[in-house]
Amino acid sequence: MPERGTEDSATLPAYASALGVRVDDASDEAPMLTVDFGPGVEGRPGHYHGGATAGLLENAAYAALRARLTAEGRKARLKPVNITVQYLSAGKAKPSFAQGRVTRLGRRNANVAVEAWQDDRDRPIATAILNILMG
Repeated sequence: MPERGTEDSATLPAYASALGVRVDDASDEAPMLTVDFGPGVEGRPGHYHGGATAGLLENAAYAALRARLTAEGRKARLKPVNITVQYLSAGKAKPSFAQGRVTRLGRRNANVAVEAWQDDRDRPIATAILNILMG
């Protein structure tokens, strides 16, 4: 079992499993994650809870950063410094997808941008920017 915070890009933390998040496609530079709609992510009837959407975004950011670190032969503990989520439209009762992109990678800090969408990747339901400390 990997040391906490140092999972590889194909391994998701327990929180992701609790939400039902899984790796949908790892062929890109950063893994694409998905979660099916169900009682574990439902807020108001027929819609995703904002916290479930934020959880999907956060896990996609970590997966993208871990994939980049792995590609560079690095391991690090990841600690969020700041997470800003923008909710753009309500997530409906259908699968949601998310993928992160590392926008800056330093020795100790990383910035990751993430988008979540449902039917059309060009119409995100939410976005996030994460600043992550690596130790």
